Amino acid sequence: MSLVTALYASPSQHLLSHAPDHPVLYFAPSILQATAKRFLSGFPGLVTYAVKANDAEEVLENLMAAGVEAFDVASPFEMARVKKLMPSAVLHYNNPVRSEAEVATAIAHGVASYSVDSMGELAKLVRCGVPLSAEVSVRLRLPVKGAAYDFGVKFGADPELAVSLLRAVAEAGFVPSMTFHPGTQCADPTAWGVYIDSCAAVARDAGVTLERLNVGGGYAAHRTGAAPDLEAIFAAIELAATRAFGDAAPALVCEPGRAMVAESFSLATRVKAIRDDNAVFLNDGIYGGLAELPILGNTDRIELVSLNGKRDAAPIEHIVFGPTCDSLDRLPGTVALAGDLAEGDWLIWHGLGAYSTATVTRFNGYGAIEVVTTNRLA
Repeated sequence: MSLVTALYASPSQHLLSHAPDHPVLYFAPSILQATAKRFLSGFPGLVTYAVKANDAEEVLENLMAAGVEAFDVASPFEMARVKKLMPSAVLHYNNPVRSEAEVATAIAHGVASYSVDSMGELAKLVRCGVPLSAEVSVRLRLPVKGAAYDFGVKFGADPELAVSLLRAVAEAGFVPSMTFHPGTQCADPTAWGVYIDSCAAVARDAGVTLERLNVGGGYAAHRTGAAPDLEAIFAAIELAATRAFGDAAPALVCEPGRAMVAESFSLATRVKAIRDDNAVFLNDGIYGGLAELPILGNTDRIELVSLNGKRDAAPIEHIVFGPTCDSLDRLPGTVALAGDLAEGDWLIWHGLGAYSTATVTRFNGYGAIEVVTTNRLA
């Protein structure tokens, strides 16, 4: 394992010394490892990392160095990438829809845990010969609010179907478990409590004792205002599981992605132009590292760096566009930026380690984002 060595103290040091005209993603391994240890020490159960949030090898290597040994993978590509770096890694395959070829690949990689949300997918696991030693988790969905967007519109079984599925999992001989996902960017601890109570009710109605309960991802990253209180969520999860299951409480599992990796990266974009109407054009946008802003809303964690010293004019609202020849390449609403912002300045968007490089495109030839390792991000 070859961990990347930081060459710069901070993003501003690199920007001012190299003046890059392309977008740069700054990575602080120390922050990533500290976040991993926060989950490992605070969550009352097994911590797995959702690889889809950021599958960069340097990310996986640093998580492994911090002590993460289990990974939630959603594709054969992610299985292979994790196993290349850590052959002993435990793989959980919680994407509940798979082709037979993908199931065969999962078996070959020794996947330890699968999720299902339909009878057809459970039958597929049986038909493909998934070992009976594998855990199969029934994925539950509920109309619970509190997240930026709801995973239940695509995945999950309603409680009545979940009862039948859980019973069928046990009858098939697999290790019976349950899982859920409260939705992306969820900061409300009560959402986990509602789900845990419902999982306990499903298990009772099915007459099945759960071996484990995967309480999903969804943990919010710091986008605006105060940072989310992860420890409060951990405590709420433990309390809810004890209350709902009593002495028969299953072992807990979580699968953070966004909250694990977001804070360890910051994206620097350069101002290409400022129009007469104060519209700002950047060298990256919604087809690149800022892809999630139209979905989750703008972040206010923006730092301005200029070759010409400090910008201290009062902020004004700007329409902000990306670089592509497409009118959709625009951030939502307006963004408050310094009134003396100038062409050639950089805007550093903090907390963008999740779904920045993972979802980037090369539309119009843009999207090439350099990654630079730094000791800190501020």
